[in-house]
Amino acid sequence: MLPALISVPNGHAQEFQGTPTLKLRLENVHKTYGRGVKQVQALRGVSLEVYPGEIFGIIGLSGAGKSTLIRCINLLERPDSGRVYIDGVDVTDFKGKALYAVRRHIGMVFQHFNLLTNRTALANVTFPMEIVGTPRRERERRALELLEFVGLREKAHRYPAELSGGEKQRVGIARALATEPRLLLCDEPTSALDPETTTSFLNLLKDINRRLGLTIVMVTHQMHVVRAVCGRVAVLDHGRVAELGPVAQVFAAPRTEAARRLVKEAAAGA
Repeated sequence: MLPALISVPNGHAQEFQGTPTLKLRLENVHKTYGRGVKQVQALRGVSLEVYPGEIFGIIGLSGAGKSTLIRCINLLERPDSGRVYIDGVDVTDFKGKALYAVRRHIGMVFQHFNLLTNRTALANVTFPMEIVGTPRRERERRALELLEFVGLREKAHRYPAELSGGEKQRVGIARALATEPRLLLCDEPTSALDPETTTSFLNLLKDINRRLGLTIVMVTHQMHVVRAVCGRVAVLDHGRVAELGPVAQVFAAPRTEAARRLVKEAAAGA
């Protein structure tokens, strides 16, 4: 369970909401890489809210700033300016134990699975629990439950090389759920999957959202993925939020050139 209190740098404490879901707010987030002529503005004043328990999509073409944005959410990247709020608490400047406590409750699913090749599926899922000091018997019990939840209990003792792409991604989800997160970040999770496996994966995400109440943020360049699972979507274009709203509204009547371009490409690829 999420700790009732999280310490903040000035020594005070702020309380997170007691609900199992989590609200996220970004306020005027900027991020730049490099210097001089090689400087790249990845994010240019991004502001958005993700509501508790929703599946929220972030979509854009390559280079739009999607992956940088998701890394700023869990503070793997520090914004140059702007603020990141989780359940109303400004976590932007959190460090040490305070940052660690926040990250424990943010799960991450990666594009290329990021499994440890020398560990079995079971050992991959237990790994986050080892880091936080969960007793061996408890972490193995929970890992088996999670593998069963994602439909892979019988593959518990297989290594990543023995698993299909879809199975690897399911192990990745089980691992992301190991520390009982309240927010699940998915960075292009279907890009390496075939269409049939993608459909199965998205159905699993919807089931996780429904049964566990997790808030899910999905970063993708695939319009059909957003259409299949997301309630609302933000269209990123050159580091800015070009458009934000309900998926059906943005797709049916895009107001910006960036959104129209994505809808047109999706229609051409259909």
